Amino acid sequence: MGLFQHLGWKLYAVSYCAGRFRYLRHAIFPKRFGACLIWLAPRNKLQYAFLRGGCVEHALPYRSELIKPLRFPEVNSFTSKLGVGVLGVGEMGRRHAENIRRLVPQARLIAVADVASARARQVAAELEIEHAFGGLDEMLERKDIDCIVIASPDKFHAQAIRSAAAAGKDILCEKPLALDLADGRSALEAVARAAVRLQVGFMRRYDPGYATAKKRIEAGEIGEPVIFKSLGRDKDAPPISAYQSRLNGMLLYNNTIHDFDLARWLMGDEIAEVQAYATVAIRPEVAKYGDVVASVVNLKYQRGAIGNIESYVQAVYGYDIRTEIVGSKGAILVGSIQQTLATFLTTEGGVQPLADHFLTRFADAYVTEIRDFVQTMLDGRLPRVSGEDGLRALQIAVAAEKSHLQSKPCSVAQADALTV
Repeated sequence: MGLFQHLGWKLYAVSYCAGRFRYLRHAIFPKRFGACLIWLAPRNKLQYAFLRGGCVEHALPYRSELIKPLRFPEVNSFTSKLGVGVLGVGEMGRRHAENIRRLVPQARLIAVADVASARARQVAAELEIEHAFGGLDEMLERKDIDCIVIASPDKFHAQAIRSAAAAGKDILCEKPLALDLADGRSALEAVARAAVRLQVGFMRRYDPGYATAKKRIEAGEIGEPVIFKSLGRDKDAPPISAYQSRLNGMLLYNNTIHDFDLARWLMGDEIAEVQAYATVAIRPEVAKYGDVVASVVNLKYQRGAIGNIESYVQAVYGYDIRTEIVGSKGAILVGSIQQTLATFLTTEGGVQPLADHFLTRFADAYVTEIRDFVQTMLDGRLPRVSGEDGLRALQIAVAAEKSHLQSKPCSVAQADALTV
C-alpha cells in the first residue's frame, strides 16, 4: 500500500462492467495519468485491466500468487452488498426472497417480479422493499441488481436465463434447467456468450446430511460405491389444476431430477442408461396431461455401479426423502426414517412428527445455498453447482421419460436423439 501512496495512486472500491470483465472488486487510480488499473476476476481468473475513458484498453493475466501482495487488509471494508432480484414469488420464490432479505447480510434484496403483479407488490410490502415488477424485463433494467434468482414455473426457466444473461446478470435458477435439452443447451450458450455465472438450485447438496455423506464417500469410508438408492415422496397430491396448466414439468423433471443430481454427485460417476416404470393407477386422470403419479427408475453407471430411484407425489403421511449409498466397505444412509420411532404411517402422521413439506425438510439447506451463492458471486468464484450439472440431470430426466414412453431402456447419451 505504501508503494501506491508514494506513486500518488489511491485505492477505491468501485463497480464497473466492461464486456466479460465483470467481477470487479477494487481499483487503483493514479492521480497523474488519468487511467485506472483494475483488479478483475472474470469467471475464475484474476486479471489486471487498464481503463482509460471508460473503455478497456488491454488486459494482462497474472498468476494468482502474483496478485496476493495486492490483497490489503483494508479490502474487506470496501466490499459492497450483492444486489439481488427474485423472479417468481410463489411458494419457492417467496422463500428465497425472505431468506435473502432476512438471513443473508452480504446481499440486498432490490426487487421482486411476478406475472401476478399484485402478488409481487404484496411480497415487496411484507419484506419492506421498494420495487415490485410485473415481469422480468423491467427488473433487469435496474443497474443496482447484480444477479437474478429464478423461481418461475419450470417452462419459463430457460428463457429467463437467456434474458438475465443478456442483461449481464449472474443467475441462480431453480431446477430444472429446462424441460428439453435444446432449450437447456441454448440457455447455457447464452450464459457462456455473456460470460456470466449460472448456478442451478440443487439445494440437497447443501443439506448437512448429504454434505457429510459426500465427504465420507470421498474419504473412502465405504470403499467403492456400488449401489445408489433414493426415494422422494411428497405428502399431498397436487390439485388437478396444477397438471392442467402444464407450467411445470412432469414428475421426472420436477421431483425426480433432485435424485438424478444426487445420483451423479454422490456416486462420483455418470449414468449411462436408465429404465423407467411409471403409473397413474390411483389417479388415471393425470395421464391425459402427460404426467404420472409414481415412478421407479433403474440406473446403470459408466463404471459398472447400479441404482434405483422411487418418486411418489401423494404419500399422505409426510414428506419423505431418503438416500442410501452402498459401497465395497460399508454403506451410508441419509434421512433414514428408522431414525424416528414412527413405524405406522397414515394420514394422521406417525408416532413422531414427520416433515410435511420440502420447505420444512430442507429449510436450512435453502439458507446455506443462497448464502453460498451470494458469497461466491462476491468472491468472483465459479458456482459449486453449475449449469452443466443442471444439463446432466436434465439429460437423465429426458432419457427416463423416453424409457417410460417406449417401455425399454434408454441410453442417457443418446436421449435427445430418440423419438417416441
